[in-house]
Amino acid sequence: MSADKPSRTAVLRRLRGRNNEGVLALILILLVVGMSIANPVFFTVPTAFSILRSAIVPMIFALGVLLVIISGGIDMSFAAIAVFAAYTTIKVQLAGGFDVGLLGAFAMALVIGAGLGAINGFIIAKFRLPTMIVTLGTRGIFSGVLLAYVGSRYIADLPTGMASVSTTNLVGVETSTGNAYLHVMVIPAIVLVVLMAWVLRRTMFGRSIYAIGGDAEAARRAGIRVVRTQVLMYVLVGMMAAVAGMIYMIMGRSGTPQEMVGDELDIIAAVVLGGASIFGGRGSVSGTVLGVLLIQVINNSMILAGVPSAWQRTAVGLLLVVGIGIQAVAARRAARRVRTVDESDDDAPALTHVEHEKVTA
Repeated sequence: MSADKPSRTAVLRRLRGRNNEGVLALILILLVVGMSIANPVFFTVPTAFSILRSAIVPMIFALGVLLVIISGGIDMSFAAIAVFAAYTTIKVQLAGGFDVGLLGAFAMALVIGAGLGAINGFIIAKFRLPTMIVTLGTRGIFSGVLLAYVGSRYIADLPTGMASVSTTNLVGVETSTGNAYLHVMVIPAIVLVVLMAWVLRRTMFGRSIYAIGGDAEAARRAGIRVVRTQVLMYVLVGMMAAVAGMIYMIMGRSGTPQEMVGDELDIIAAVVLGGASIFGGRGSVSGTVLGVLLIQVINNSMILAGVPSAWQRTAVGLLLVVGIGIQAVAARRAARRVRTVDESDDDAPALTHVEHEKVTA
């Protein structure tokens, strides 16, 4: 009987996941079931495709934000980078009277996004400045430069290479309530999810990001090139933001420099709800995917229920506070357990006042 109890505990821990992905999945399932019972329209193919379509851009944003949060930072400039890269790519083609095609347009946006991300990475890594303050500043700089020197007008007609896939769908399904379509741009989102999971789990670069988030100084002493890793990470985040910006404008069939910026809270909330620690060193792609889907399901549910959009932002903010609060409580409990073990070990030297403050902080 006593042998069964540890085995059951181990199974429950596996189901829960390292970052509580199992708990989040259960909440998501219960929410879908509850909404389907309350409103049968929710449990339909058109609603599922609508949620997936609305999750494409936030999913890509969230993957980049996940990297930054694991490293112990907060990025507030990813949306500004996305708009800058995508809108500039469109404007340059139209102003020059040429069309570089779909792949060429993405390549141009990736270069711009990498350059803007490198600016963030260099300032943060070289001068060891707070990530949130730096990215808030660069967000304003990028947005200001875009509006002042690139353009501020709405563009209704995209270049041919981009416009050619604006109405391309991967799947089309006929239903009793009409046709349901899933946009082809869901493919790059899925590819990026798989690639990012591989990078974080299987590469030295991914492990270095976790190490930096756990303790940057310890990572430096262990031989990890912290500055180079951080710069490369922000370059990658900038490139992913550029991809998200391009997909947003392709699916929207237009170019505008005044979109996306201001919705960063939803993305950060999704990543935190997905189990990424706001203190750094922990997070997973699977949890982030579930967090993004949970936010999208909540927003879609509130729309179907006729809840005003202002209350949607309130709900997301509340979820963010709850997610951070749970992490803080868990961190304090872990610190207490460590302190209890240390105090119960007779052979271990007593903690100094400074060490005690570090453990209980």
